[in-house]
Parts: sequence; C-alpha cells; structure tokens
Amino acid sequence: MTTYAALLRGINVGGSRKLPMAGLRALMGELGLGDVRTHLQSGQAVFTAEDGDEEALAARIGAAVGQRFGFPVDVLVRDHAYLRAVVEACPFPAAALEPRQLHVTYFSADPGPARYDGIDRAAFLPEEFRLGDRALYLYAPDGIGRSRLAQRLSGAGSDKDLIATSRNWNTALKLVELTAG
Repeated sequence: MTTYAALLRGINVGGSRKLPMAGLRALMGELGLGDVRTHLQSGQAVFTAEDGDEEALAARIGAAVGQRFGFPVDVLVRDHAYLRAVVEACPFPAAALEPRQLHVTYFSADPGPARYDGIDRAAFLPEEFRLGDRALYLYAPDGIGRSRLAQRLSGAGSDKDLIATSRNWNTALKLVELTAG
C-alpha cells in the first residue's frame, strides 16, 4: 500500500463549489481507497491505495466528486516521496521565512520554463518564483493575497490540459507529514 495526497483544485474557496470534507472522505472510501483523512477545508485528502497510477487515481476521484456533488473538480494525486522531494528542493530559505510568504503550485505535468519567459522578474521584486519538478515555488513577502506576481503567474500560458493548484508552505509540510505513513 502506498500513501497518497489528493489535491483538489478550487473547492470551498467561495460561495459555490462547496464540498464537505466528511462527504469527500465517505466518497473516497466508497471508491475503495483506504485510511482516508482530510486536512483543513480547502481540498486535500490523504489515503492509501495499491494502485500506483497517480493519474488514474486522480481521474477516478475527480469523476466521482463531479457525479456526487454536481460540479467538475480537477484533482492531482501525489505520493509521499514526491511531496517530500518538493519540500526538500525548495530554492528559498523556508526555515527563515514566515509560512505565509512561501507557496507551492503543484502541476499535473512539467509546465516548462518557456511558459514564464514573458514575465519580467525584476519588475516584481522582492517577490520571486522558481520552477521545480512539476512545481513552482513562490516567495511573496507580503502574502499571496497582495502578490502581484501570483496574479501574473496564474495568467501565464493557456494550456487547458495542465492542472495547477497551490498550497501554502504550512500545508506543503503537513502533506509530507500526513503521507509519511
């Protein structure tokens, strides 16, 4: 059995697309996934499964959520090793920063550096971003809510097949802990 995190994109962030975590846990259990736990109300669940195909697991969860709750949801599934590697590869001094200043965007595939070539990085300083393995690290000293760079990054590229979902640094660390087994 492998422990995974399911990262659901864009739920429970506004008046629509409400997905109760108890309902998500029950649904994932009905899908045959084991030891289902959720973290916070913003769309992350941890579970065990024998199936090693992260894309297939994500598709199953997303389709089931859409059928049960009536709206489509993009889902990424990642195992502990990947989540740990993303945290360990952080190019910013995470231990010296406030967690609200650092965010990770997880991607369904490598977005490629060309996607961000048109961004004048100097124009956004002291905010910065770096790319990793299917991840983007964002340092936003005033928080993501005030980040002009975060707004610009979210508009970069137009690949509808690329799923992206962001988490703050505390959540990135917690997902590593929860998937440790």
